[in-house]
Amino acid sequence: MSAVQDGMGQQQEVRGLLTWPWRWHLPIFDEPIALIGYIVGVLACYLTATGWEAAHTEVTAKDVMLFAALTSCGAICVEATRRLGQPEGLWRDLLSAWWLPVALLLPPLFALASPAILGLLIHVRVHRGPAYRRVFSTAALGLAGACASTLFRWLTRIAVQGKTATLLTLTYPGPNVWLMRPRQAEVAVACAIAFAVLNISLVAVAAWLVDSDARLVDKLWDRERMVLDLTETCVGILVTIACALSSLLLIVALPPVVLLQRSLLHAQLKAQARTDPKTGVLNAGAWQGEATLAIARARRRGEPLAVLLADLDHFKRVNDTHGHLIGDEVLKALAADMRQQVRESDLVGRFGGEEFAIILADTTADDACFVADRIRRGAGVVKVLAEDTIVGVTVSIGVAALGSHGDELFELLAAADLALYEAKNRGRNRVCLYNPAYSAQGTRRGQHTK
Repeated sequence: MSAVQDGMGQQQEVRGLLTWPWRWHLPIFDEPIALIGYIVGVLACYLTATGWEAAHTEVTAKDVMLFAALTSCGAICVEATRRLGQPEGLWRDLLSAWWLPVALLLPPLFALASPAILGLLIHVRVHRGPAYRRVFSTAALGLAGACASTLFRWLTRIAVQGKTATLLTLTYPGPNVWLMRPRQAEVAVACAIAFAVLNISLVAVAAWLVDSDARLVDKLWDRERMVLDLTETCVGILVTIACALSSLLLIVALPPVVLLQRSLLHAQLKAQARTDPKTGVLNAGAWQGEATLAIARARRRGEPLAVLLADLDHFKRVNDTHGHLIGDEVLKALAADMRQQVRESDLVGRFGGEEFAIILADTTADDACFVADRIRRGAGVVKVLAEDTIVGVTVSIGVAALGSHGDELFELLAAADLALYEAKNRGRNRVCLYNPAYSAQGTRRGQHTK
Protein backbone atom coordinates (compact mmCIF):
# COMPACT_ATOMS: atom_id res chain seq x y z
CA MET A 1 0.00 0.00 0.00
CA SER A 2 2.88 2.36 0.77
CA ALA A 3 4.21 1.94 -2.78
CA VAL A 4 0.83 2.92 -4.19
CA GLN A 5 0.65 5.94 -1.90
CA ASP A 6 4.20 7.00 -2.85
CA GLY A 7 3.30 6.72 -6.53
CA MET A 8 0.20 8.83 -5.98
CA GLY A 9 2.24 11.46 -4.17
CA GLN A 10 4.74 11.69 -7.01
CA GLN A 11 1.94 11.95 -9.56
CA GLN A 12 0.32 14.77 -7.59
CA GLU A 13 3.64 16.64 -7.48
CA VAL A 14 4.02 16.36 -11.25
CA ARG A 15 0.39 17.39 -11.73
CA GLY A 16 0.97 20.42 -9.51
CA LEU A 17 3.88 21.56 -11.67
CA LEU A 18 1.82 21.12 -14.80
CA THR A 19 -1.37 22.75 -13.62
CA TRP A 20 -0.05 25.90 -11.92
CA PRO A 21 -0.93 28.61 -12.88
CA TRP A 22 -3.07 27.43 -15.82
CA ARG A 23 -5.37 24.90 -14.12
CA TRP A 24 -8.38 27.23 -14.07
CA HIS A 25 -8.05 27.85 -17.80
CA LEU A 26 -7.11 24.40 -19.16
CA PRO A 27 -9.33 21.57 -17.84
CA ILE A 28 -7.08 19.01 -19.55
CA PHE A 29 -4.62 19.36 -16.67
CA ASP A 30 -7.22 17.82 -14.36
CA GLU A 31 -6.93 14.55 -16.32
CA PRO A 32 -4.42 11.73 -15.59
CA ILE A 33 -0.84 12.45 -16.64
CA ALA A 34 -0.80 9.48 -19.04
CA LEU A 35 -3.90 10.80 -20.80
CA ILE A 36 -2.39 14.27 -21.16
CA GLY A 37 0.74 12.80 -22.76
CA TYR A 38 -1.33 10.62 -25.08
CA ILE A 39 -3.50 13.53 -26.27
CA VAL A 40 -0.43 15.70 -26.86
CA GLY A 41 1.22 12.88 -28.82
CA VAL A 42 -1.80 12.29 -31.06
CA LEU A 43 -2.19 16.03 -31.65
CA ALA A 44 1.51 16.36 -32.53
CA CYS A 45 1.18 13.56 -35.10
CA TYR A 46 -1.90 15.24 -36.56
CA LEU A 47 -0.24 18.64 -36.89
CA THR A 48 2.91 17.09 -38.37
CA ALA A 49 0.91 15.14 -40.95
CA THR A 50 -1.16 18.21 -41.82
CA GLY A 51 1.93 20.35 -42.31
CA TRP A 52 3.61 17.72 -44.46
CA GLU A 53 0.59 17.20 -46.69
CA ALA A 54 -0.02 20.96 -47.03
CA ALA A 55 3.54 21.42 -48.25
CA HIS A 56 3.49 18.54 -50.74
CA THR A 57 -0.09 18.33 -52.05
CA GLU A 58 -1.09 19.97 -55.30
CA VAL A 59 -4.65 21.17 -54.79
CA THR A 60 -6.88 21.40 -57.85
CA ALA A 61 -10.16 23.23 -58.34
CA LYS A 62 -11.92 19.88 -58.83
CA ASP A 63 -10.62 18.66 -55.48
CA VAL A 64 -11.77 21.81 -53.73
CA MET A 65 -15.26 21.62 -55.26
CA LEU A 66 -15.75 18.01 -54.26
CA PHE A 67 -14.41 18.70 -50.75
CA ALA A 68 -16.76 21.68 -50.41
CA ALA A 69 -19.74 19.57 -51.51
CA LEU A 70 -19.00 16.77 -49.02
CA THR A 71 -18.26 19.18 -46.18
CA SER A 72 -21.47 21.09 -46.90
CA CYS A 73 -23.44 17.85 -46.64
CA GLY A 74 -21.80 17.16 -43.30
CA ALA A 75 -22.63 20.69 -42.10
CA ILE A 76 -26.28 20.23 -43.15
CA CYS A 77 -26.33 16.96 -41.16
CA VAL A 78 -25.03 18.77 -38.07
CA GLU A 79 -27.55 21.59 -38.39
CA ALA A 80 -30.44 19.18 -39.00
CA THR A 81 -29.73 17.28 -35.78
CA ARG A 82 -28.34 19.94 -33.45
CA ARG A 83 -31.68 20.57 -31.69
CA LEU A 84 -31.62 17.01 -30.41
CA GLY A 85 -28.52 17.85 -28.38
CA GLN A 86 -25.52 15.63 -27.74
CA PRO A 87 -25.23 12.62 -25.41
CA GLU A 88 -22.72 12.83 -22.57
CA GLY A 89 -19.44 10.96 -22.80
CA LEU A 90 -18.61 8.87 -25.84
CA TRP A 91 -21.25 9.14 -28.53
CA ARG A 92 -21.68 8.07 -32.13
CA ASP A 93 -22.91 9.82 -35.24
CA LEU A 94 -22.95 9.19 -39.00
CA LEU A 95 -20.58 11.98 -40.02
CA SER A 96 -18.24 9.25 -41.26
CA ALA A 97 -20.61 9.11 -44.21
CA TRP A 98 -18.92 12.35 -45.34
CA TRP A 99 -15.42 11.84 -43.95
CA LEU A 100 -14.96 8.47 -45.65
CA PRO A 101 -15.65 9.75 -49.21
CA VAL A 102 -13.20 12.57 -48.55
CA ALA A 103 -10.55 10.01 -47.56
CA LEU A 104 -11.12 7.72 -50.55
CA LEU A 105 -11.76 10.27 -53.30
CA LEU A 106 -9.38 13.09 -52.34
CA PRO A 107 -5.74 13.48 -51.24
CA PRO A 108 -4.91 12.90 -47.56
CA LEU A 109 -4.73 16.67 -46.90
CA PHE A 110 -8.51 16.93 -47.24
CA ALA A 111 -9.05 13.95 -44.93
CA LEU A 112 -7.04 15.82 -42.30
CA ALA A 113 -8.97 19.07 -42.80
CA SER A 114 -12.56 17.77 -42.92
CA PRO A 115 -12.89 16.71 -39.23
CA ALA A 116 -11.45 20.06 -38.13
CA ILE A 117 -14.10 22.03 -40.00
CA LEU A 118 -17.06 19.91 -38.92
CA GLY A 119 -15.66 19.52 -35.40
CA LEU A 120 -15.51 23.30 -35.02
CA LEU A 121 -19.08 23.57 -36.27
CA ILE A 122 -20.26 20.97 -33.72
CA HIS A 123 -18.39 22.74 -30.92
CA VAL A 124 -19.94 26.10 -31.78
CA ARG A 125 -23.45 25.05 -32.76
CA VAL A 126 -24.19 21.87 -30.79
CA HIS A 127 -22.16 21.36 -27.63
CA ARG A 128 -19.37 23.46 -26.15
CA GLY A 129 -17.68 20.85 -24.02
CA PRO A 130 -14.00 20.84 -23.04
CA ALA A 131 -12.04 22.05 -26.06
CA TYR A 132 -9.29 19.43 -25.64
CA ARG A 133 -11.81 16.62 -26.20
CA ARG A 134 -12.96 18.15 -29.46
CA VAL A 135 -9.36 18.73 -30.54
CA PHE A 136 -8.44 15.13 -29.75
CA SER A 137 -11.49 13.80 -31.62
CA THR A 138 -10.52 15.91 -34.62
CA ALA A 139 -6.94 14.66 -34.53
CA ALA A 140 -8.03 11.01 -34.23
CA LEU A 141 -10.46 11.27 -37.14
CA GLY A 142 -7.97 13.21 -39.23
CA LEU A 143 -5.18 10.68 -38.71
CA ALA A 144 -7.52 7.76 -39.40
CA GLY A 145 -8.78 9.41 -42.60
CA ALA A 146 -5.29 10.32 -43.78
CA CYS A 147 -4.02 6.79 -43.19
CA ALA A 148 -7.00 5.30 -45.05
CA SER A 149 -6.49 7.77 -47.92
CA THR A 150 -2.77 7.05 -48.21
CA LEU A 151 -3.30 3.30 -47.94
CA PHE A 152 -5.96 3.36 -50.66
CA ARG A 153 -3.75 5.24 -53.08
CA TRP A 154 -0.75 3.09 -52.35
CA LEU A 155 -2.68 -0.14 -52.90
CA THR A 156 -4.48 0.90 -56.07
CA ARG A 157 -1.55 2.69 -57.76
CA ILE A 158 -3.80 4.96 -59.78
CA ALA A 159 -2.14 6.29 -62.92
CA VAL A 160 -2.03 10.04 -63.36
CA GLN A 161 -1.18 11.40 -66.84
CA GLY A 162 0.16 8.09 -68.00
CA LYS A 163 2.58 7.66 -65.08
CA THR A 164 2.35 5.82 -61.81
CA ALA A 165 1.46 8.39 -59.20
CA THR A 166 3.46 8.87 -56.05
CA LEU A 167 1.86 9.17 -52.64
CA LEU A 168 2.20 12.94 -52.79
CA THR A 169 0.83 13.58 -56.29
CA LEU A 170 -2.27 11.38 -56.29
CA THR A 171 -5.47 13.33 -56.87
CA TYR A 172 -9.15 12.62 -57.31
CA PRO A 173 -9.29 9.93 -60.04
CA GLY A 174 -12.65 10.92 -61.49
CA PRO A 175 -15.93 8.98 -61.71
CA ASN A 176 -15.86 5.23 -62.24
CA VAL A 177 -12.05 4.93 -62.49
CA TRP A 178 -11.77 2.65 -59.46
CA LEU A 179 -15.46 1.94 -58.95
CA MET A 180 -15.71 -0.24 -62.06
CA ARG A 181 -12.66 -2.32 -61.11
CA PRO A 182 -13.69 -5.05 -58.63
CA ARG A 183 -10.26 -5.42 -57.07
CA GLN A 184 -9.98 -1.70 -56.41
CA ALA A 185 -13.51 -1.63 -55.03
CA GLU A 186 -12.50 -4.37 -52.59
CA VAL A 187 -9.47 -2.31 -51.59
CA ALA A 188 -11.77 0.69 -50.99
CA VAL A 189 -13.92 -1.39 -48.62
CA ALA A 190 -10.83 -2.65 -46.79
CA CYS A 191 -9.54 0.92 -46.39
CA ALA A 192 -12.95 2.02 -45.09
CA ILE A 193 -12.74 -0.70 -42.43
CA ALA A 194 -9.18 0.37 -41.62
CA PHE A 195 -10.42 3.94 -41.15
CA ALA A 196 -13.06 2.80 -38.65
CA VAL A 197 -10.70 0.47 -36.74
CA LEU A 198 -7.94 3.08 -36.41
CA ASN A 199 -10.31 5.80 -35.22
CA ILE A 200 -11.94 3.44 -32.70
CA SER A 201 -8.52 2.35 -31.40
CA LEU A 202 -7.27 5.91 -30.89
CA VAL A 203 -10.42 6.89 -28.98
CA ALA A 204 -10.57 3.63 -27.00
CA VAL A 205 -7.02 4.06 -25.69
CA ALA A 206 -7.93 7.55 -24.45
CA ALA A 207 -11.05 6.19 -22.73
CA TRP A 208 -8.99 3.41 -21.15
CA LEU A 209 -6.43 5.91 -19.81
CA VAL A 210 -9.29 7.71 -18.06
CA ASP A 211 -10.51 4.43 -16.51
CA SER A 212 -7.46 2.17 -16.44
CA ASP A 213 -9.18 -0.35 -14.17
CA ALA A 214 -11.39 -1.42 -17.08
CA ARG A 215 -10.13 -3.79 -19.75
CA LEU A 216 -8.90 -2.17 -22.96
CA VAL A 217 -10.77 -4.75 -25.03
CA ASP A 218 -14.05 -3.58 -23.47
CA LYS A 219 -13.29 -0.04 -24.60
CA LEU A 220 -12.39 -1.22 -28.10
CA TRP A 221 -15.28 -3.47 -28.90
CA ASP A 222 -18.67 -4.82 -27.89
CA ARG A 223 -21.72 -6.01 -29.77
CA GLU A 224 -23.48 -2.65 -29.88
CA ARG A 225 -20.36 -0.79 -31.01
CA MET A 226 -19.77 -3.40 -33.70
CA VAL A 227 -23.25 -2.84 -35.15
CA LEU A 228 -22.83 0.94 -35.10
CA ASP A 229 -19.36 0.75 -36.67
CA LEU A 230 -20.64 -1.55 -39.40
CA THR A 231 -23.53 0.82 -40.07
CA GLU A 232 -21.23 3.84 -40.28
CA THR A 233 -18.86 2.04 -42.63
CA CYS A 234 -21.64 0.79 -44.92
CA VAL A 235 -23.26 4.22 -45.15
CA GLY A 236 -19.88 5.81 -45.87
CA ILE A 237 -19.17 3.31 -48.66
CA LEU A 238 -22.59 3.90 -50.23
CA VAL A 239 -22.07 7.68 -50.18
CA THR A 240 -18.59 7.18 -51.68
CA ILE A 241 -20.03 5.13 -54.54
CA ALA A 242 -22.74 7.71 -55.19
CA CYS A 243 -20.20 10.52 -55.16
CA ALA A 244 -17.85 8.61 -57.48
CA LEU A 245 -20.66 8.21 -60.00
CA SER A 246 -21.71 11.85 -59.82
CA SER A 247 -21.43 14.61 -57.24
CA LEU A 248 -25.08 15.43 -57.95
CA LEU A 249 -26.08 12.15 -56.31
CA LEU A 250 -25.09 13.71 -52.98
CA ILE A 251 -28.46 15.46 -53.12
CA VAL A 252 -30.11 12.02 -53.14
CA ALA A 253 -27.82 10.60 -50.43
CA LEU A 254 -28.23 13.51 -47.99
CA PRO A 255 -31.87 13.00 -46.77
CA PRO A 256 -31.50 9.31 -45.74
CA VAL A 257 -28.19 10.03 -43.98
CA VAL A 258 -29.82 12.89 -42.04
CA LEU A 259 -32.70 10.61 -41.06
CA LEU A 260 -30.31 7.88 -39.89
CA GLN A 261 -28.28 10.47 -37.98
CA ARG A 262 -31.36 11.70 -36.13
CA SER A 263 -32.45 8.15 -35.33
CA LEU A 264 -29.01 7.25 -33.98
CA LEU A 265 -28.77 10.36 -31.77
CA HIS A 266 -32.33 9.85 -30.53
CA ALA A 267 -31.55 6.26 -29.54
CA GLN A 268 -28.42 7.35 -27.64
CA LEU A 269 -30.25 10.16 -25.85
CA LYS A 270 -33.05 7.76 -24.93
CA ALA A 271 -30.53 5.26 -23.55
CA GLN A 272 -28.86 8.06 -21.59
CA ALA A 273 -32.21 9.00 -20.02
CA ARG A 274 -32.51 5.41 -18.72
CA THR A 275 -29.04 5.38 -17.18
CA ASP A 276 -27.91 6.61 -13.79
CA PRO A 277 -25.25 9.22 -14.60
CA LYS A 278 -23.02 8.44 -11.59
CA THR A 279 -22.81 4.67 -11.93
CA GLY A 280 -23.70 3.84 -15.54
CA VAL A 281 -26.33 1.25 -14.56
CA LEU A 282 -30.09 1.60 -15.05
CA ASN A 283 -31.76 4.30 -13.02
CA ALA A 284 -34.62 3.39 -10.67
CA GLY A 285 -37.44 4.11 -13.13
CA ALA A 286 -35.87 2.23 -16.03
CA TRP A 287 -34.92 -0.71 -13.80
CA GLN A 288 -38.45 -1.07 -12.41
CA GLY A 289 -39.91 -1.02 -15.91
CA GLU A 290 -37.49 -3.66 -17.18
CA ALA A 291 -37.88 -5.73 -14.01
CA THR A 292 -41.67 -5.79 -14.34
CA LEU A 293 -41.36 -7.10 -17.90
CA ALA A 294 -38.77 -9.70 -16.85
CA ILE A 295 -41.02 -10.99 -14.06
CA ALA A 296 -44.05 -11.20 -16.36
CA ARG A 297 -41.95 -13.09 -18.92
CA ALA A 298 -40.62 -15.51 -16.30
CA ARG A 299 -44.14 -16.22 -14.98
CA ARG A 300 -45.44 -16.80 -18.51
CA ARG A 301 -42.64 -19.27 -19.31
CA GLY A 302 -42.59 -20.91 -15.90
CA GLU A 303 -38.93 -19.99 -15.36
CA PRO A 304 -37.26 -19.16 -12.03
CA LEU A 305 -36.17 -15.60 -11.25
CA ALA A 306 -34.56 -13.86 -8.29
CA VAL A 307 -34.25 -10.30 -7.01
CA LEU A 308 -31.22 -8.99 -5.13
CA LEU A 309 -31.08 -5.81 -3.06
CA ALA A 310 -27.54 -4.74 -2.19
CA ASP A 311 -26.76 -1.93 0.24
CA LEU A 312 -23.33 -0.47 1.05
CA ASP A 313 -22.40 -0.83 4.72
CA HIS A 314 -21.65 2.40 6.57
CA PHE A 315 -21.52 4.37 3.35
CA LYS A 316 -22.29 7.59 5.21
CA ARG A 317 -18.90 7.32 6.86
CA VAL A 318 -17.23 7.35 3.44
CA ASN A 319 -19.01 10.57 2.47
CA ASP A 320 -18.37 12.21 5.83
CA THR A 321 -14.69 11.24 5.93
CA HIS A 322 -13.60 11.57 2.31
CA GLY A 323 -16.28 13.70 0.70
CA HIS A 324 -19.09 13.03 -1.75
CA LEU A 325 -16.80 12.96 -4.80
CA ILE A 326 -14.94 9.96 -3.41
CA GLY A 327 -18.30 8.48 -2.44
CA ASP A 328 -19.42 8.79 -6.05
CA GLU A 329 -16.22 7.05 -7.21
CA VAL A 330 -16.93 4.19 -4.80
CA LEU A 331 -20.45 3.82 -6.16
CA LYS A 332 -19.16 3.87 -9.73
CA ALA A 333 -16.49 1.25 -9.04
CA LEU A 334 -18.94 -0.99 -7.19
CA ALA A 335 -21.51 -0.74 -9.99
CA ALA A 336 -18.86 -1.70 -12.54
CA ASP A 337 -17.87 -4.71 -10.45
CA MET A 338 -21.52 -5.80 -10.11
CA ARG A 339 -21.97 -5.74 -13.88
CA GLN A 340 -18.94 -7.99 -14.24
CA GLN A 341 -20.24 -10.45 -11.65
CA VAL A 342 -23.57 -11.06 -13.42
CA ARG A 343 -24.60 -12.01 -16.93
CA GLU A 344 -25.23 -9.51 -19.70
CA SER A 345 -28.92 -10.45 -19.67
CA ASP A 346 -29.30 -9.65 -15.95
CA LEU A 347 -30.58 -6.22 -14.91
CA VAL A 348 -28.49 -4.05 -12.59
CA GLY A 349 -29.98 -0.76 -11.40
CA ARG A 350 -29.32 1.91 -8.83
CA PHE A 351 -32.36 1.68 -6.58
CA GLY A 352 -31.56 4.36 -4.04
CA GLY A 353 -28.72 6.47 -2.69
CA GLU A 354 -26.38 3.54 -1.97
CA GLU A 355 -28.70 0.66 -2.85
CA PHE A 356 -28.51 -1.46 -5.99
CA ALA A 357 -31.18 -3.83 -7.28
CA ILE A 358 -30.48 -6.80 -9.54
CA ILE A 359 -32.80 -9.10 -11.49
CA LEU A 360 -31.34 -12.56 -12.11
CA ALA A 361 -33.34 -14.22 -14.87
CA ASP A 362 -33.68 -18.02 -15.02
CA THR A 363 -32.03 -18.31 -11.59
CA THR A 364 -33.18 -20.36 -8.61
CA ALA A 365 -32.99 -19.17 -5.00
CA ASP A 366 -29.88 -21.25 -4.26
CA ASP A 367 -28.09 -20.03 -7.39
CA ALA A 368 -29.11 -16.46 -6.58
CA CYS A 369 -27.52 -16.76 -3.13
CA PHE A 370 -24.34 -18.03 -4.75
CA VAL A 371 -24.27 -15.06 -7.16
CA ALA A 372 -25.06 -12.65 -4.32
CA ASP A 373 -22.16 -14.00 -2.28
CA ARG A 374 -19.87 -13.62 -5.28
CA ILE A 375 -20.97 -9.99 -5.57
CA ARG A 376 -20.38 -9.51 -1.84
CA ARG A 377 -16.86 -10.90 -2.06
CA GLY A 378 -16.13 -8.85 -5.18
CA ALA A 379 -17.27 -5.67 -3.45
CA GLY A 380 -14.77 -6.31 -0.68
CA VAL A 381 -11.96 -6.21 -3.23
CA VAL A 382 -13.06 -2.91 -4.84
CA LYS A 383 -10.81 -0.07 -3.73
CA VAL A 384 -10.75 3.64 -4.55
CA LEU A 385 -7.72 5.88 -4.04
CA ALA A 386 -8.44 9.01 -2.01
CA GLU A 387 -5.48 11.34 -1.49
CA ASP A 388 -3.18 9.42 0.89
CA THR A 389 -5.48 6.51 1.69
CA ILE A 390 -7.39 3.69 0.02
CA VAL A 391 -11.14 3.49 0.52
CA GLY A 392 -12.98 0.18 0.55
CA VAL A 393 -16.52 -0.85 1.44
CA THR A 394 -18.57 -3.96 2.09
CA VAL A 395 -22.14 -4.74 1.07
CA SER A 396 -25.09 -6.56 2.59
CA ILE A 397 -27.46 -8.33 0.20
CA GLY A 398 -31.03 -9.58 0.51
CA VAL A 399 -32.36 -12.25 -1.85
CA ALA A 400 -35.95 -13.09 -2.84
CA ALA A 401 -37.17 -15.68 -5.35
CA LEU A 402 -40.15 -15.49 -7.69
CA GLY A 403 -43.01 -17.75 -6.62
CA SER A 404 -41.62 -18.66 -3.21
CA HIS A 405 -41.46 -15.08 -1.92
CA GLY A 406 -43.85 -13.21 -4.18
CA ASP A 407 -45.34 -13.06 -7.65
CA GLU A 408 -45.08 -9.33 -8.34
CA LEU A 409 -42.19 -6.89 -8.33
CA PHE A 410 -43.46 -5.05 -5.24
CA GLU A 411 -43.73 -8.29 -3.26
CA LEU A 412 -40.27 -9.44 -4.29
CA LEU A 413 -38.71 -6.09 -3.45
CA ALA A 414 -40.39 -6.08 -0.05
CA ALA A 415 -39.13 -9.61 0.66
CA ALA A 416 -35.59 -8.78 -0.52
CA ASP A 417 -35.67 -5.61 1.59
CA LEU A 418 -36.53 -7.57 4.75
CA ALA A 419 -33.78 -10.06 3.96
CA LEU A 420 -31.34 -7.18 3.43
CA TYR A 421 -32.03 -5.70 6.81
CA GLU A 422 -31.75 -9.11 8.43
CA ALA A 423 -28.26 -9.21 6.95
CA LYS A 424 -27.63 -5.81 8.54
CA ASN A 425 -28.89 -7.13 11.89
CA ARG A 426 -26.51 -10.08 11.72
CA GLY A 427 -23.45 -7.86 11.43
CA ARG A 428 -23.41 -6.69 7.78
CA ASN A 429 -21.18 -7.92 4.93
CA ARG A 430 -23.33 -11.00 4.40
CA VAL A 431 -26.11 -12.45 2.24
CA CYS A 432 -29.57 -13.43 3.53
CA LEU A 433 -32.35 -15.25 1.70
CA TYR A 434 -35.84 -14.11 2.64
CA ASN A 435 -37.59 -16.08 5.35
CA PRO A 436 -41.24 -15.40 6.37
CA ALA A 437 -40.03 -15.26 9.98
CA TYR A 438 -38.38 -11.91 9.16
CA SER A 439 -41.81 -10.35 8.70
CA ALA A 440 -43.04 -11.83 11.96
CA GLN A 441 -40.05 -10.36 13.77
CA GLY A 442 -41.12 -6.94 12.62
CA THR A 443 -37.93 -6.01 10.79
CA ARG A 444 -38.54 -2.56 9.32
CA ARG A 445 -36.55 0.00 7.41
CA GLY A 446 -35.17 2.75 9.59
CA GLN A 447 -34.13 0.59 12.54
CA HIS A 448 -30.54 0.39 11.38
CA THR A 449 -27.84 2.88 10.52
CA LYS A 450 -26.12 2.68 7.16
